[in-house]
Amino acid sequence: MGKVPKKHSVADKVRKVKTSAEIKNNPFEVKINRKKFDVLGRKSKHDVGLPGVSRSKAINKRKETLLKEYRQKNKSSKFIDRRFGEYDSKMAPEEKILQRFAMERQRAIEKKDMYNLNEEEELTHYGQSLSEMEKFTDMVNSDDESEEKGRLSAELTASHFGGGGGLLRKKSAGEHPDDDGGPKAKSRQELIEELIHKSKQEKRERQVQKEEAQELTEKLDHDWKSIQTLMVRKKPKAQRDETPVEKPKLEEYDKMVRELGFEMKAQPSEKMKTPEELAREDREKLQKLEADRLRRMMGDEEPEVAPSRSHVSADDLHDGFILDKDDKKTLAYQDGKWNLDEEPVENGAKGEEEEEEEEKVGGGSNEEVEEEEEEEVGGGSNEEAEEEVDDASSEEEEEKDDEEEEEEEEEGEKEEDGHSDLESERESEEEEEDEEVKPEKSKEERKAQQEAAKAELPYTFTVPESANDLEKLLCGHTPDNQRLIMARTQKCNHPSLAVGNKLKLQKLVGLLLDYLGELACRSPPELTTIDKLIPEVYSLCQMFPQAACKSMQTILGDAAHSMEEVLEVKGNAAFPTLDVLIYLKVAALLFPTSDFRHPVTTPALLYIGQALTKCPVRSLEDVTSGLVLCCLAVEYVSFSKRFLPELINFLSGTLHLAVRDKTSAGYSVVPPFRSAGKHSDLLVLSDPESWKSWSRKTLPLSATQQLAFKNDVHADHYRLTCVYTCMELLSKCCVLYKDLVCFTHIFQPITALLSQHLSFTLLTEPLKELRTAILEVLGAAPLARSRLVFNKKKPVPLKLFTPKIVQVLDYGKKRGQTREQKEEHRLRHKYKKEFKGALREIRKDTRFLASEKLDDIMRRDAERKRKVKELFGSLATQEGEWKALKRRKRK
Repeated sequence: MGKVPKKHSVADKVRKVKTSAEIKNNPFEVKINRKKFDVLGRKSKHDVGLPGVSRSKAINKRKETLLKEYRQKNKSSKFIDRRFGEYDSKMAPEEKILQRFAMERQRAIEKKDMYNLNEEEELTHYGQSLSEMEKFTDMVNSDDESEEKGRLSAELTASHFGGGGGLLRKKSAGEHPDDDGGPKAKSRQELIEELIHKSKQEKRERQVQKEEAQELTEKLDHDWKSIQTLMVRKKPKAQRDETPVEKPKLEEYDKMVRELGFEMKAQPSEKMKTPEELAREDREKLQKLEADRLRRMMGDEEPEVAPSRSHVSADDLHDGFILDKDDKKTLAYQDGKWNLDEEPVENGAKGEEEEEEEEKVGGGSNEEVEEEEEEEVGGGSNEEAEEEVDDASSEEEEEKDDEEEEEEEEEGEKEEDGHSDLESERESEEEEEDEEVKPEKSKEERKAQQEAAKAELPYTFTVPESANDLEKLLCGHTPDNQRLIMARTQKCNHPSLAVGNKLKLQKLVGLLLDYLGELACRSPPELTTIDKLIPEVYSLCQMFPQAACKSMQTILGDAAHSMEEVLEVKGNAAFPTLDVLIYLKVAALLFPTSDFRHPVTTPALLYIGQALTKCPVRSLEDVTSGLVLCCLAVEYVSFSKRFLPELINFLSGTLHLAVRDKTSAGYSVVPPFRSAGKHSDLLVLSDPESWKSWSRKTLPLSATQQLAFKNDVHADHYRLTCVYTCMELLSKCCVLYKDLVCFTHIFQPITALLSQHLSFTLLTEPLKELRTAILEVLGAAPLARSRLVFNKKKPVPLKLFTPKIVQVLDYGKKRGQTREQKEEHRLRHKYKKEFKGALREIRKDTRFLASEKLDDIMRRDAERKRKVKELFGSLATQEGEWKALKRRKRK
């Protein structure tokens, strides 16, 4: 169906005929954009508009762009010219043609040679093309080294190329050309078989000749080796001249060259083992030792160990089969001949030495194994390093220079004599040992061995699942054995050896920490055991830091909550017990204390500060606990140098407890201490002369639980020890906080205490030295401080009655904005303008597409109506004709 031509209106025809001049002159086609007011110097671009012309241009542009896209929507029947260089304007037409021709030829060649595997590239051999070489049939053996190699015989040439009259027509000497009774000519097949037989025979002959030549060569080599030793053999030692020959001295340069030649080369190191491999080796070692212990505990005899062999053949099956001594003969090559009678002395001596070393290494006792486990092993053992050094040195000794062969031979003869004597002695010792029969152990010896094995510590352990299991496992053992048990438990249950070991060891961290607290709460506390178990806790913490963190957080959180509950009820609380002090110390060992904020050490430091502030000092045990907390606080802040006011306050209050006269105080006392009254004279000496018999000691941790003094002098000595510990902590705090701006003001109470109130009490030499050192540090701090001043700024001028003139450049806009605000305002205005323009264009595009769709619908409807009318007309014509025919028949 053809396209119906569009009916153009009279207005369209008039618009096409009109020129631009006529449109401009027509007042109905021109729109004047009026302004509210005129501005001098402003140029306007759109004073007069032509809406009809603009509309027609926009419609034409949409027909060329938007309408085409709409017509081609969801259609793939689009023709694209994909010829090479069609859209490349930089290429000349001739260049395009040449490139297209070359690509066409290449495509044709690729199609032609698609299944050709030999003609893709030309293969060559020594510069000759293989395609040309394949034209000849090389029947000559490649091993043939005669002059006729590569040449073709006449018969072969005649058989394949028909040269000379043709081999097929060749007749033998006895043949006659007559047909009467003469022998028949040989066929082509017979001639080819005869040729093949002849070539094989020639090949066999060449092989025989080659074998004979090889045998003669070997015989010549053998004879040469037999006479070579005679040429270089020296006279025996008895026949040599006794006068030594003076050798020329080497120069310094030659010595340095030889030293560089014998310098030790870099040896390849062994492969580093992974943690999984190390754990597997440790477990296997412990399992082997445990099996050995169980065997000795049951009274079984030791299994016989096959003697080590010094020489191992390349064909050895490693099945433990050993020949007799008479059959132990190793082949040796000496002076060009096989030496079958004499055994190699050096190898034998070496083998026996190695056997002795192996016996020494293998015969270690279990005590040595325990000592090895107690040591902290970080890498490979020193023995392996020594063996590598020995191997490297032996290799260097074997690499000698040709110029020193004479000296080496002389030294070798001497060594052979010594080794032969040593070998004979060792052989006799081995024979005597073999002749001796090992006596069987008696019942008493076996029983003693069983008892020793039972008393010995096992080597393999399972991870305890609860606190009771852990206590049963460690109960009754010494501190060293308890540490050894935990170390072996970790090795036997490493996370890489089984799936559930990781969860078991994570649970073991909390159980071990609880066990440490239980040891601290015993009477007396087992501090030695705690000290031995802390390294194992540290290794578990390094392996499972999150589990250790959660366990320690739980312990410290429970202690802090219990203290808060007591403070809410009573208003004050007792000092932490020994187990909590141990936990605070362990937290400082396991986790970093220099972090600005840490999930374990930060709550621990807050707990220490709260204890130093809220716990009143009522006894010497409280003083000891407070000083232990101060030691922990100094340890916590030693790296970060964080200022802790609770620490300085408690130390100054401890010094206040040692002051006898508290009436004239030049300092203030802060709780938990009292300036006077009960418990304010805890460190005052009962006998002023008791300091003469005092000696410096350390405060025991067990003193935090209970103290018992023999007499008043013993109590005064303990008070002096507390004062000395307090002053030691003060000296450390002075070093930590000397860089603070308010250092002098912070330590002002301590300065007053040491210079005025305790000057006559501290008469011993250690206390005097500490007091002098602290006062020197405090006196060296600068006293003058700069005053606080306001920042300098521009003075504000007085208000005047002169009117303020503001220059206005753009009317209708906000004033007093910064450059960034103006730029932001301009961009926002531009965005709104563009957005409105985009919306306007979208609406116009939508209306244009709607009108085009409506035109298509109207066009289709008109076409349908026209066809329906044609159908009705044809039907009416047929009906009229049928009726006319019917009327004719009636007539």
